[in-house]
Amino acid sequence: MINVAVLDDYQEVFQQIVDTKKYSGKYNFKVFNEPFENESAAIVALEDFEALFIMRERTQISKSFINSLPKLRYIMTSGMRNNAIDLEAAKKNKIIVCGTEINPNPAAEITWALILGLFRNIKQEIDNMFQGYWQTTIGFELKGKLLGLIGLGKIGTQVAKVAKAFGMEVCAWSENLDLSHANQIGVLPMSKEDLLKTADIVSIHVVLGDRYKNLITKKELEMMKKSSFLINTSRGQIINENDLIEALKDEKIAGVGLDVYDKEPLPQNHKLRFLPNALLLPHIGYVTAENYSKFYLQMIENLEGCQENKPLRLIS
Repeated sequence: MINVAVLDDYQEVFQQIVDTKKYSGKYNFKVFNEPFENESAAIVALEDFEALFIMRERTQISKSFINSLPKLRYIMTSGMRNNAIDLEAAKKNKIIVCGTEINPNPAAEITWALILGLFRNIKQEIDNMFQGYWQTTIGFELKGKLLGLIGLGKIGTQVAKVAKAFGMEVCAWSENLDLSHANQIGVLPMSKEDLLKTADIVSIHVVLGDRYKNLITKKELEMMKKSSFLINTSRGQIINENDLIEALKDEKIAGVGLDVYDKEPLPQNHKLRFLPNALLLPHIGYVTAENYSKFYLQMIENLEGCQENKPLRLIS
């Protein structure tokens, strides 16, 4: 029997999706609902497991972590890339790493939830309704506004198409922007500086890497209009969090909508939680029933494939 650890299942979804009884005698599943306090605690808890089912970029699967788990043979992650896994160390230890498909549309949808929430003061109005107040804020219209996209891949493209339906203008920048694609969907290519200076909304949709880490710092935030909003549903490290907090405190920009953070879960006493011009979500951009079903069922498929020496969705 293979011992399988299901990590970071914060909402206890795994056993709602996977019929574990079906695999009794073959796999022994143990679900971990809380993040580990540190790497040492994770190593102690996982020393007897041969397989890990992990959510992308939650628990760090570092070189030291991998080297400390001699029984580990398989890592199954949500998505087809996971920067939290040291793939070189996994390869040296002959650990098979497999991924899953992921739907891009939920991230685009949550982007618009944040934009609309900021433009129409949704959180404040909902809170005030429960306190007995009526019409306490004045919102803004999206039509005619300029949306600046940092990144025009699958998610950025979906966000752009919705913006067009709202009657907005759309511009985009990234280091590898596909100009023909931008032209095809009616998006104006623009330099990063011009985008930041002119956009009413700046929304980030690039993959985190060395070139995009700390892409938005104090310098970039000061380029933006005081009336503009910043949205990040990609990765927290793309924006310098300390610089963002200072910009919000000083009202250098109108507000921010975030679904991602430097440290997740976001600490309870984090300064972002206490800023009135910050609309915060707990990284739910990908958290849908459809995605979770795809993740966990394909992880099972991957593990079954490995047992038959036919691994699926290999990540190398």
